[in-house]
Amino acid sequence: MSDFRNSMPYQTTLAQLMARLQSDLSLPAVVGISGAQGSGKSTLAAELVAQLKLHGIQAAAVSLDDYYLSKAQRQQLANQAHPLLSQRGVPGTHNIQQALSDARAVLAGWPVALSQFDKAMDEPTAALAVQQLDVLIVEGWCLGIAPQTAAELAVPVNALEQHEDSDGRWRHYVNSQLAGPYADYWQLVKPLIWLKAPDWQSVCHWRAKQEQQLWRTRGCGMTDTELKRFMLPFQRLTLASWQQLPNVADIVINLNPQQQPEFC
Repeated sequence: MSDFRNSMPYQTTLAQLMARLQSDLSLPAVVGISGAQGSGKSTLAAELVAQLKLHGIQAAAVSLDDYYLSKAQRQQLANQAHPLLSQRGVPGTHNIQQALSDARAVLAGWPVALSQFDKAMDEPTAALAVQQLDVLIVEGWCLGIAPQTAAELAVPVNALEQHEDSDGRWRHYVNSQLAGPYADYWQLVKPLIWLKAPDWQSVCHWRAKQEQQLWRTRGCGMTDTELKRFMLPFQRLTLASWQQLPNVADIVINLNPQQQPEFC
């Protein structure tokens, strides 16, 4: 999506979105941007922060990814609950209590020191300096998604679930997290903006482009084979987003396969 920041469709969408926020936003606020991997959430969040600051509103962005647990913490979780939880990504692999604390602080008018996570190192890093905010924009790939039914959980969506979660224990654990602390977090986010990807194939392609950029800038990252495996745990809830978020999101921005946006 960042390739289109200077394009007419992107700038038009950004202007429409800002007009909507200026009309509807009640300060202080926690604004959410939900969207599949590679959909341009962080780019949009940064653009909105810059626009809000131009209007004298103290704003900052954080990703749900910035709250990932450390490798050691995830390994402990994997030992206790399910081996698949050693990989960052799904609900349950975040320090969601810290995310809740930060969002509540912003809404109460208190200063916050936002978390950061280094994906190349796969570890948390030092938090940002303490700041006072009118608006916190939080972006996340599973933001707003509700727990699934037992019938939905019973059917594997890919080979990983079929072979590495044959008893459904992993996906039931993730589902319990969505029903608990993550649901509490979603309730604090208003409005919720959804960047709607066209299909799973596009999501995988966009995420591969992100990994290629990581290799160029950091000299490290995942191989194509590793990335393909990495994406599988995200598939279930990404597919669920297309079923759920049309009824949940306050603002929907459709993306075509080239990541060009269309405000709805």
